[in-house]
Amino acid sequence: MAKSSADDEDLRRACQAAIEDTKQDVVMSIRVAKSRGIWSKAGKLGRGHMAKPRVLAISTKAKAQQIKAFLHVLKYSSGGVLEPAKLYKLKHLSKVEVATNDPSGCTFVLGFDNLRSQSVAPPQWTMRNIDDRNRTLLCILNICKDMLGRLPKVVGIDVVEMALWAKENTPAVTKQQGTLQDGPVIASVAEDDMKVTVERELVSQAEEEDMEALLGTYVMGIGEAEAFSERLKRELQALEAANVHAILENEPLINEVLQGLEAATNCVDDMDEWLSIFNVKLRHMREDIESIETRNNKLEMQSVNNKSLIEELDKLLERLRIPSEYAACLTGGSFDEARMLQNIEACEWLANALQNLEVPKLDRCYANMRAVREKRAELDKLRNTFVKRASEFLRNYFASLVDFMISDKSYFSQRGQLKRPDHADLRYKCRTYARLLQHLKSLDKNCLGPLRKAYCSSLNLLLRREAREFANELRASTKASRNPTVWLDGSTGSNQSASSADTSTVSEAYAKMLTIFIPLLVDESSFFAHFMCFEVPALVPPGGLANGNKTVPIDDDNDDDLGILDIDDNDKAGQKTADLQALNESLHDLLDGIQEDFYAVVDWAYKIDPLRCISMHGITERYISGQKADAAGFVRLLLDDLENRISTQFSRFVDEACHQIERNERNVRQVGVLSYIPRFATLATRMEQYIQGQSRDLVDQAYSKFVTVMFVTLDKIAQADPKYADILLLENYAAFQNSLYDLANVVPTLAKFYHQASESYEQACTRFISTIIYYQFERLFQFARRIEDLMYTITPEEIPFQLGLSKMDLRKVVKSSLSGVDKSISAMYKRLQKNLTSEELLPSLWDKCKKEFLDKYDSFAQLVAKIYPTETIPAVSEMRELLASM
Repeated sequence: MAKSSADDEDLRRACQAAIEDTKQDVVMSIRVAKSRGIWSKAGKLGRGHMAKPRVLAISTKAKAQQIKAFLHVLKYSSGGVLEPAKLYKLKHLSKVEVATNDPSGCTFVLGFDNLRSQSVAPPQWTMRNIDDRNRTLLCILNICKDMLGRLPKVVGIDVVEMALWAKENTPAVTKQQGTLQDGPVIASVAEDDMKVTVERELVSQAEEEDMEALLGTYVMGIGEAEAFSERLKRELQALEAANVHAILENEPLINEVLQGLEAATNCVDDMDEWLSIFNVKLRHMREDIESIETRNNKLEMQSVNNKSLIEELDKLLERLRIPSEYAACLTGGSFDEARMLQNIEACEWLANALQNLEVPKLDRCYANMRAVREKRAELDKLRNTFVKRASEFLRNYFASLVDFMISDKSYFSQRGQLKRPDHADLRYKCRTYARLLQHLKSLDKNCLGPLRKAYCSSLNLLLRREAREFANELRASTKASRNPTVWLDGSTGSNQSASSADTSTVSEAYAKMLTIFIPLLVDESSFFAHFMCFEVPALVPPGGLANGNKTVPIDDDNDDDLGILDIDDNDKAGQKTADLQALNESLHDLLDGIQEDFYAVVDWAYKIDPLRCISMHGITERYISGQKADAAGFVRLLLDDLENRISTQFSRFVDEACHQIERNERNVRQVGVLSYIPRFATLATRMEQYIQGQSRDLVDQAYSKFVTVMFVTLDKIAQADPKYADILLLENYAAFQNSLYDLANVVPTLAKFYHQASESYEQACTRFISTIIYYQFERLFQFARRIEDLMYTITPEEIPFQLGLSKMDLRKVVKSSLSGVDKSISAMYKRLQKNLTSEELLPSLWDKCKKEFLDKYDSFAQLVAKIYPTETIPAVSEMRELLASM
């Protein structure tokens, strides 16, 4: 016999772990099946009432002076782990009832008096066998009696039978009695035996004796078993004989019943034959009905298919039909403004019709039909005819518009009147056909190439005429005195300065030219890009920078947005690169040649005042920085060319000025400050006044070239006369610093050359002062130099014994050089004064000369004190006082 689950230690531990949080001790645990359904057949649940596996665990918990008992219902989770499902308190157990509809007797119901809904049937618990049922119920009844002091109502089971079973299945009972704080006495059965827990028998000894006495009063008359058996046999034989006699007495009735049964059998046989005949007829009829239904289904399917085919053919015929009004408009309609709406509708219909005959819109099974191919060829012919007619009309229309404007002189600048070009009317007329161009592009992209060339060719004539007339009148109406290009020529007197006439009107004229025409060209480029259906970003966003320094107001009347939607929205990203290249080529055709009039204004401004190239360069840079859109490609190229032209003209001026500086080298002996030194300061001051925007680099490059050539030329001129080279250098470097002192504080490039001139000045001063000092005191300092040279090879004590360096030689040198030293110093001052042409340099140079002389004499005095300690010479302090008094 299989081991009972009540003996399963693993099951008990699992139950203990599941209720660990409650701090209760598991007394017993057993596997059961839970159900609520009724029983249909023996041992089987009815449909819809399948049993569920559960585990019943009886636990106790000691609390204060009493022990509480609980019944836990545990279920298996998805991972096979037990988890609490229901909890009942045994103090509420009111009834234990064994189900009568279960023949096995293993199913029972526990009734509790505290259930909320008494209308719901309580669950039924089914055990594996009678022993498990008895063990579970016995444990529950014992706990109720011992701990709660009462027994629930027991229905469907004999309590005496239960007690007898407990006695038979409890061979060894170990009673462990203990007192828990004067609480109730608990006895437990050893688990190694039958694992049944009882405190004492359900029936006491006195009750058992009473029951035996009661049973003894019932006399059944049974003595020996054999006599009783014989008695029963005799009674049975008597009963059988009585039954046979009764049967023989009822024979007529039996015969009558048999005759009726035979007649009924004959009727049944006849009915069976009839039914077989009817069955054959019904089978034949069923086959006929099935055949009829099959034919009917085929006919219905054919009808549905024919209806669908007719609908599809109607739709296809509708696609293939060409409305007469559209055909007439596409083949021979007028392109006047009043008829444009009809032309646009016809184009839209034609584009949709062509798309509807392509595979994405048309089923592939229709694509190769003869009617579809013929209709597609007819539509292609219709499209080619319309595209050819529309292209020819637009080419003639563009030419006629431009010819009309060119023939009217009021559109252009005239003598005494500058006329701003106005293309509003031209664009308004072109916008009428913008939608037509969009549809022409969707019908045939190749047709736009000739149309774009025709538009560019016609409008180029108008733009060049406007620019030429405007530039001519602009130059004629600008009054400005011409400044000479000779700034640094040495042939003029050193005090003569270049002309400083006001030439600001020249820069203003150039700026006006750009202000008028650059926005115009940008607008024309933008309009052309939109009008001719190029897939590029907008040229200038509303409110953006169009001319580099002003915010262009939004003008709805002159807005170049054509107000139409792109018909071909697909593949835009792939077309942008190709369209941008095509746009740049078309813009070159549209605007080519207009740069010559800008060049003419630049050349004219250069002839009046070459320095105005600086301001024009800054103006151009500002406009270049404002042109960022893709459609402004040619305008950027035009501005770049203008900038290069201005830079070239200014470089030409710089080169000529450098040649003027270099021509000073070929003049006769130069004395004093060279003429180009102060003139360069004037030139630099003027150039700084003209700087605008980004022209600083241009000016700095000119400064670098000017100053480099000036310094090189100065060195060459100085080398031509070595006797006066240092005087020429120091005077010119000093003049350079004095004239550029203010500018060097604000211009970094000039500050660099200023420091370079300062270093060269200091070097020239040092050489010149040394020459003056040695001229008067050469013998004295030459003697000191010989002593310094010998100190590297021999000891100081040996020097007085060298030839020419004895004490006698020292006395002779001192006497010859320092007797009348005041006269020698005066002669040195006069020589310095005689050689200088710049009187303002004399005080600073004389101070340098005295300081240099004192330093040299101090070194000489230290050598004498070291080499000739017994010899005396005038003290350094005496010399310092002498120089201070002079």
